Amino acid sequence: MDLRFGDSKPTDEERAAVDALLGPPESAWEGADDRTDTDLRWARGGRAARERRDLLLPGLHAINDRVGWISEGALDYLCRRLTVPPAEGYGVATFYAMFSVRPRPATVVHVCTDLACAARGSAEVRAGLGRELGAAGSAREGGVVWQPSPCLGLCERAPAALAIRAGVPTAAAGATAAPTTASGPAAAGVASATAVIAPATPATVVEAARAVADAPAEPPAVAAVPQAAAGTGSGAQGLRLLRRVGVVDPASLDDYRAHGGYAALRRAFALGPAGVIREVSDAGLVGRGGAAFPTGRKWDATARQPDHPHYLVCNADESEPGTFKDRVLMEGDPYALIEAMTIAGYAIGAHHGYLYLRGEYPRALARLEHAIGQARARGLLGPDVLGQGFAFDIEIRRGAGAYICGEETAIFNSIEGRRGEPRSKPPFPVEKGLFSKPTAVNNVETLVNVLPILTEGAAAYARVGTETSTGTKLFCVSGAVDRPGVYELPFGATLRELLDLAGPPPALRTVLLGGAAGGFVRPDELDVPLTFEGTRAAGTTLGSGVVLVLDESVELPHILLRIAEFFRDESCGQCVPCRVGTVRQEEALHRIKDRTGAAAAGDIALLREVGQAMRDASICGLGQTAWNAVESAIDRLGVFEPPRPSAGKGASV
Repeated sequence: MDLRFGDSKPTDEERAAVDALLGPPESAWEGADDRTDTDLRWARGGRAARERRDLLLPGLHAINDRVGWISEGALDYLCRRLTVPPAEGYGVATFYAMFSVRPRPATVVHVCTDLACAARGSAEVRAGLGRELGAAGSAREGGVVWQPSPCLGLCERAPAALAIRAGVPTAAAGATAAPTTASGPAAAGVASATAVIAPATPATVVEAARAVADAPAEPPAVAAVPQAAAGTGSGAQGLRLLRRVGVVDPASLDDYRAHGGYAALRRAFALGPAGVIREVSDAGLVGRGGAAFPTGRKWDATARQPDHPHYLVCNADESEPGTFKDRVLMEGDPYALIEAMTIAGYAIGAHHGYLYLRGEYPRALARLEHAIGQARARGLLGPDVLGQGFAFDIEIRRGAGAYICGEETAIFNSIEGRRGEPRSKPPFPVEKGLFSKPTAVNNVETLVNVLPILTEGAAAYARVGTETSTGTKLFCVSGAVDRPGVYELPFGATLRELLDLAGPPPALRTVLLGGAAGGFVRPDELDVPLTFEGTRAAGTTLGSGVVLVLDESVELPHILLRIAEFFRDESCGQCVPCRVGTVRQEEALHRIKDRTGAAAAGDIALLREVGQAMRDASICGLGQTAWNAVESAIDRLGVFEPPRPSAGKGASV
């Protein structure tokens, strides 16, 4: 692809997709058909051009939704419209796994190959698709291509696949149509239709791929919440964040308000911004994404910045393998997130919030688009929220398949229309974040916790959990359990108690806590308290709440190799320790996956050296944690040690 403005022209469909987002071009420089000498004398420049750059990612989505891939002519036209150098536009388009700059069929099937799905038979699904549809990446039959994919966030229904068909009329695409604008209805009646196939078999994937718009509907969000589905027991009675999932109609604002919705926002207005921050601080709320930074301190630091405007960013790009809690919240109780974001915006003095949603969540997108529209229509978003003189609105920005964009500063670059690469800190986001303005970034679970804090009071909230880990935590349980799903337990519950709820396997091999960036624990360590400090003391991590249960049927060296492949693929390549280290880690694991003892000793020493270099010198958490799971498997599980003749086949929980 030529990296300069060339002679390639967009097709009528590609031009229509871009114009539906940006409006018709105003000059020949931008691609207008009326090309006169006078018309070519001006183009947007300076601030006017820079202020439109953030529409690059929505523009790429618009083209991809309409056509299925991004041609040279389409990218050229979009870059002209936004005054973005084509080389930079190409760099952004090729950064995301869901885009393609090479021709491909309108229907693309993404087949999850990550940890939970690998443990539940995704290899058989891929082998079957190879027989039915041809090799991955090739379009042999019926205008369908399939490709391996990292975690799709459907771990409770593993193995999973996601079919996406471009260019479907919105009437046919139905409720899971993806809009071609950044936040609003699909343009010109054309969108992409999606079908989630989980659990997947080769036959069900092929059937759905050939008729995406007519694929069976997904089960309701409550099906992923075993405690709520059971409706009884101490677990169900203790639900806070999940209490409305399966109870309210996620499409009905009236139903949400009838079950306590927007009471927290009214109390926020009564307290004032400083009062809200004080309540959140007194409640002891910390971030639920893994870093556990105090939320009140982050909000206070943002609110105190003299530079304006302030921004709020909701990180809904939960791409950690094994994580799906935020998806369940957004699908089952979308208005709760809208209300929580409004409160956060009020507290930090922000009038605009961005909800960065991972591109693999079509139902969450549809539910949130509808909820935002209803909230605007009822005066709960917009220039005068609840008549209080506070202006706040929310814009959804879709990700496109990049794990690194879950990092808080990589989100900023992605929203701004750049490659989703992390930034060096300092300056910190509360000082210079999105568009170089003070910004607070919180994930979905963290924000939704604000609602019970305000409705119950900080003291009542802090009485649940432990002294340093207050409230409840959502855990994503998948793998070899009877009842996979999202569980809500107070901090301080043990891993054994959680597994008892989920139904553990008769012969437990290990549990991976925290996802690919986490660590393994042995069957004799199940009494570890599930708190940030408890898991840290035990030499592991709570992370985002992933609990992947593995039994004796799983080959751990192959799980470690998949983790290494994941980090190699997802490294943005910006810093050398991560870019090179993740490759060297994978290479070493390939060499020793079938070896033990002295035969593996040299490569294990190399792994330790590479892992320490990544941990010490990588610019962001991806490289810093890429060695964690491998290290814990070697040191805690003895995965490459010769088997002991007297050892049993597993441990009963």
